[in-house]
Amino acid sequence: MNKTLTKAEIVDYIYEKTDLNRAEIKAHVETLLDIMKQSIKRDHSLLISGFGKFEAYDKRARKGRNPQTNETITLPPRKVVVFRLSRKFRGELNGEELED
Repeated sequence: MNKTLTKAEIVDYIYEKTDLNRAEIKAHVETLLDIMKQSIKRDHSLLISGFGKFEAYDKRARKGRNPQTNETITLPPRKVVVFRLSRKFRGELNGEELED
């Protein structure tokens, strides 16, 4: 079973590596996440060099099906966010070495 890294674990990890207290670290992590969310809302994308790019786009309304009743329904339009790894990080993840 895969383990998911939580925000609390990120705070704990930073706490072990720095001299800041947990409250300060939590505030910094919250600020960073808020900056990321606002960037995606405003610009529809967020690029973190060497890591990847978050992109938001609009999905059109589409037909769907209620699996319990088999009834056809119309799913409303919505925004979705996708993440694309950078080539550098993808190479690190797959144990490949990139040539410059």
